[in-house]
Amino acid sequence: MSHVLRKPLDVHSSPRQLPVVVKPLPHPGITGPVEAFTGPRTAVPLQSHEEYRPVSRTFTSSRTSSHDLPSSPALNAFMSTAWTPTPLPADARVPSHDLTPARRARVAARFPGERLIIPAGALAVRSNDTDHRFRPHTAYAWLTGLTGEEQAGHVLVLEPDGDARHEAVLHLRPRSPRTGEEFYRDRRYGEFWVGRRPELEEAARMTGIRCASLDAWEKLLTGPQPPTRVLDGVDPAVDEALRGRRASPAARRVPAQLASVLSELRLVKDPWEQSELQRAVDATTAGFEDVVRALPRALEHARGERWVEGVFNLRARLEGNGPGYHTIAAGGANACVLHWIRNDASLENGQLLLLDAGVEMDSLYTADITRTLPVSGRFTPVQRGVYDLVLAAQDAGMAALRPGARFRDFHLAAMRVLAEGLHEWGVLRMSADEALASDNGFYRRYTLCGSGHMLGMDLHDCAESRREAYPDGLLEEGQVLTVEPGLYLQPDDETLPRALRGIGVRIEDDLVITADGARLMSSALPRTADGVEEWMASLLDA
Repeated sequence: MSHVLRKPLDVHSSPRQLPVVVKPLPHPGITGPVEAFTGPRTAVPLQSHEEYRPVSRTFTSSRTSSHDLPSSPALNAFMSTAWTPTPLPADARVPSHDLTPARRARVAARFPGERLIIPAGALAVRSNDTDHRFRPHTAYAWLTGLTGEEQAGHVLVLEPDGDARHEAVLHLRPRSPRTGEEFYRDRRYGEFWVGRRPELEEAARMTGIRCASLDAWEKLLTGPQPPTRVLDGVDPAVDEALRGRRASPAARRVPAQLASVLSELRLVKDPWEQSELQRAVDATTAGFEDVVRALPRALEHARGERWVEGVFNLRARLEGNGPGYHTIAAGGANACVLHWIRNDASLENGQLLLLDAGVEMDSLYTADITRTLPVSGRFTPVQRGVYDLVLAAQDAGMAALRPGARFRDFHLAAMRVLAEGLHEWGVLRMSADEALASDNGFYRRYTLCGSGHMLGMDLHDCAESRREAYPDGLLEEGQVLTVEPGLYLQPDDETLPRALRGIGVRIEDDLVITADGARLMSSALPRTADGVEEWMASLLDA
């Protein structure tokens, strides 16, 4: 049965004929009309011969490149005149505007009297003078609601205001003024190169947080200092600024627990977060449907896996911020490689295609779904046998989900089904109990990894939590996670019958813990072998 959620993309035509969206889109992370935000959000390169000193936050010199033309004083003077004011709409707000104050208060309550520094992160060079696209650190985005690429280098400070209170201050790079060169000359930050940034007053209105210029934040580190915690390893400039003052007893830096607290506070998703995750799942479902429709063209291309990747990633960019992680499009024996992202092989009828992909919304919440599809539309008997065993393991794992259950219970339930099946096939020459014992674990040769993880703004969400909270903790209502058992039967494994070698199957779904169990968020995608075949046929026939 087809579960079409969006108008199908025209993925049967050549790439040059694919539809191009030219309508200006709203600025990510802001609701309401934002006509002033119509520039691209790509990061802009540093001058190729310029030494970048990340501690410097000055905005007085423009970053240009080796092939840029010089500008005369007369041109600079001309460029600084006759510009119409373009204020942002007064009602522009980040979508989580009403949620972030409580989030910041929960964090601050854990560290009374201490200064907390949460950077957005820094741009990273991809090649020479070209940067990678920027995504702000999850903790920064969760606390501020700011999720766009223009957040690079920004810093959130929770400043102690008495023993039990903190004031939030956002240190931002303000809009490029039209009185200097930056707005039209600076490739990394100039408005004419990468798009408009908000004025400080506009950013304060959008977020509900007091905003100050980025060049001023290091002034906080002068004079008597409160105990300070920083989210380490996110922005080298922030780390360096604090290291330079660590010798002073007044500027003592408290040993880290901030990352753990920020992770653990995100373990339970509120209703708005759950709705964003559902939107991500729905968009991902549409992307999987696009891929099935495109399989005939993918089969014709020498890099059919990459065709699949491109089709899904097109949907991800149209529906959200982009893929939540590198899309895995693994045909045949490549499915036995857990994180196959080269995606450079052809596809053939008779193979299985393991597609592991997720759309990340502009809010940065991502889905994570895997389906293993018969490229021809029909499983062979051997493929179906492997698929059905993995499905039985997933069913057992899902049945173990409920509030109060240990997080690891669903994994253990799934692994028992796989171990018993491998024993019945004669692959495991021992009982399931023996193979599952902690001093044995031979079943893991064929399944390799864990069967799921927390899901949210990060693909592997809340990873800095203390072990007693996650993964050794108990499940709670509102947590969102994946259940994703798999069998990866390596093509050169001599312990396997030849018919099984080179088959990789993973089935992965996203679920939210409810009061009495779990709700399958990705139910629009079929899971059974028969259901997959019927679904594929309906899409290919259409």
